[in-house]
Amino acid sequence: MADKLRTQQELERLQAKYIGTGHPDTTSWEWKTNVFRDTYSSLAGHPPQLAYIALAQNEPVSKVRAQLIRKMVQPCGPPPPREGEEPVVRRQQDDS
Repeated sequence: MADKLRTQQELERLQAKYIGTGHPDTTSWEWKTNVFRDTYSSLAGHPPQLAYIALAQNEPVSKVRAQLIRKMVQPCGPPPPREGEEPVVRRQQDDS
């Protein structure tokens, strides 16, 4: 019984310390966003991996790093509407 309690306390401590570990109320969108952001930050932060991606895309390393950082803003698109909220609809502007 003590091991079960200790395990639960350890899990709660990790969830409070690291945002990516999630909790029971974590939505699918939040979880995917955390995974994508962790991946992009890891790729941007490891120079050999970044150089490999830049070589494969035939782009400068600085441009690839900037792209990865930009993707971290909303990696899975805008958040889904919450209960009781109406979805925000963007209108397309006419070019005329």
